[in-house]
Amino acid sequence: MNLHGIDLNLLVALNVLLKEKSVTNAADFLGITQPAMSNALKRLRVQFNDPILVRTSDGMKATDRAKQLEPQIRELILHVERVVQPVQDFDPLHSDRFFRIAVSDYAESTLIPKLLDFVREKAPNIVIDIMTPSDVSYHDVEQGHVDFVINRFEELPNSFHQTLLWHDTFTCMMWKGNPIVDNFNLQSYLDSQHLWVSKTGMGVGVGVNPEDVQRLGWVDAALDELGLKRKIKVFTRHYQAAMLLVENKDLVLTIPSRAARLRADNPNLVFLPPPFKIPEMELNMAWSALLHNNPAHRWLRRAMANVAHNY
Repeated sequence: MNLHGIDLNLLVALNVLLKEKSVTNAADFLGITQPAMSNALKRLRVQFNDPILVRTSDGMKATDRAKQLEPQIRELILHVERVVQPVQDFDPLHSDRFFRIAVSDYAESTLIPKLLDFVREKAPNIVIDIMTPSDVSYHDVEQGHVDFVINRFEELPNSFHQTLLWHDTFTCMMWKGNPIVDNFNLQSYLDSQHLWVSKTGMGVGVGVNPEDVQRLGWVDAALDELGLKRKIKVFTRHYQAAMLLVENKDLVLTIPSRAARLRADNPNLVFLPPPFKIPEMELNMAWSALLHNNPAHRWLRRAMANVAHNY
């Protein structure tokens, strides 16, 4: 049998005919005229090379072939109905869905704890796998293997969707006994030794090139605009580690303010505004077009955005 020649509407008619055993009743059930149902029965007889329904003294009776077809047709109709049903909304309260997200160390320290507070209340059974940008590639995200990535992006594939989560300013941190605390200005900043921290981009990272100012990030790019350069003593990829290392007596750490506030209760640290203008940084969320309309994915994206905007 050539599937190209099968009319699914005929199968719907057959399902009702076998249930009702009456052309008139089947027509009424489907809201069509009796002649239209009679024509459907005629086409079904040709399609299956079988009378399907035969008139007897006790009314219309299904043939043996029709009796064999009946459960199969019923299951087929139910399957088609399930396929074409609108996608159900995501039910976070009862879902145990597994989400995989890649986030920078900065976002993991600042944003993710707030997201987990929200999820704990609204979707207590979902599971979140937190990865770093080094763990995944753009291809992983594009193929939907990772739900989304939170980071700053110099460029993204055109097929990706993205949204801005927040802007952040910068703060300078240093040990309270650092000699420049009481004389903190641009010159003392430049004379000091600095901690550099960042992990942006996707895929396996490579070593830092101290001469490649543009790839060092906002702070060094802003200094370069002034024709200046700071003395970086230590390069690290982890904000939490950097905020511990800055207690080393002579180091200065310049990081996004939201991250700096995580150590605001440390009495050994001093927090000061940078002595030069640094453009605000952006934190973005990006995801694949393959997951854009997925109800569960859409729910977590909106939750992430709401948490970020209310931070």
